[in-house]
Amino acid sequence: MEETLVIIKPDGVKKQLVGEIITRFEKRGFKIKKLKMEQLREQTVKEHYAHLKEQVFFMDVVNFMTSGPVVVLILEGPNGVASVRQMVGATNPQDALPGTIRADYAFVSGSNIIHASDSLESAKIEIERFFGE
Repeated sequence: MEETLVIIKPDGVKKQLVGEIITRFEKRGFKIKKLKMEQLREQTVKEHYAHLKEQVFFMDVVNFMTSGPVVVLILEGPNGVASVRQMVGATNPQDALPGTIRADYAFVSGSNIIHASDSLESAKIEIERFFGE
């Protein structure tokens, strides 16, 4: 069993997709270990997306992620990181396979509904960042 972190981004919350997205994970067999809704602080977002800090769109990402509440979850399941990433789909919704969360609910990569950890190492760091464990 692997734990992974998922963030339903401000656009997903605004579009009232939280229940639908969580239901998809639960139907797939994932256990919700922790869940919270919060308004992210700018510093937390800058830390989370530090790998993008040299990109011209970095502050757009920061502004977007602090523009409204998000829902942060720890999910647990077999091969959790890879399975969740498969369900989420490609970062750019235009490249996401049909049936994935991003293909079904998002239109552009800058506003792509959801974040999911990309590795076990990232999941551990992100879980600690958002839940302090």
